[in-house]
Amino acid sequence: MSEDAATGAVKPTDNNPLTEKTKELLSLAELMVEEPFHLPSPHITPKEMLKLKEIIENSLAKEEISGVVITHGTDTLEETAYFLDLSMKTSLPIVVTGAMRSSNEIGSDGLYNLISSIRVAACEEAKDKGVLVVLNDEIHTAENVTKTHTSNVSTFQSPQYGPIGIVTKRGVLFHNAPTNREYYPLNTVDKKVTLIKAFAGMDSSLLHAIGNLDFDGVVIEALGQGNLPPATIEGIKALTGNNIPIVLVSRCFNGIAQDVYGYDGGGKHLKDMGVIFSNGLNGQKARIKLLIGLETQQNIEEIFQI
Repeated sequence: MSEDAATGAVKPTDNNPLTEKTKELLSLAELMVEEPFHLPSPHITPKEMLKLKEIIENSLAKEEISGVVITHGTDTLEETAYFLDLSMKTSLPIVVTGAMRSSNEIGSDGLYNLISSIRVAACEEAKDKGVLVVLNDEIHTAENVTKTHTSNVSTFQSPQYGPIGIVTKRGVLFHNAPTNREYYPLNTVDKKVTLIKAFAGMDSSLLHAIGNLDFDGVVIEALGQGNLPPATIEGIKALTGNNIPIVLVSRCFNGIAQDVYGYDGGGKHLKDMGVIFSNGLNGQKARIKLLIGLETQQNIEEIFQI
């Protein structure tokens, strides 16, 4: 994207400005470039995420490649990265990167982040670490990273955990590695999963509406450690009674939702009603995982396990 000098609006350009720097990029690796979409990141849906998965798998099958880099708008970058992390089975590095400043803005970070990402994707130590997100000299896992600031170049952080590596002038350094990898073979993304946020005084109105709109699953960003106002209980029962899975995360960006409190609407009460507690994911990633779970698992019990 670039900024219009007259209006200040930032919007997609006709040509990808990064392709003008091919000479600089080719000094890092032999590149095979493909541009499947010309979309701002709010326009990305699971359909595009699935298309990216298929493109990468086709390249893995046909070409001798060492790694993959995806340039992506930052608003939904973490969702695409996590989708690929769950649905791709390869030891090769897959890196997702973006930019917080438009290509014609002073201090534009797009080319720098792309160079860093190519360096990581070409790095032997980046293998077997799942999908990685690289921006601002930091390497994060797709599972933990999230956008934390609307405009700051250091917006991508991993609350609680931090980055697993850094990119320096001299090389790529990893100081940590994921202890668990998940894979779910995926061919379609037709299920409907919604995400809502709990608030003080919340009742069952939204939950009943969700039930009437033929959603296949619901993720709720709950209060604190995983609690809801008591007026939501009727709506929760209606959804679980119709075998619509409800996944609970915390609206706090640190910590894990747990079934601790035993009062009406407390976590223990909700879990006894069949609500699924997610182990540390944020709302948008829990939605991606529930979507994949609904596409690949046979019943509620299997979804609960993942």
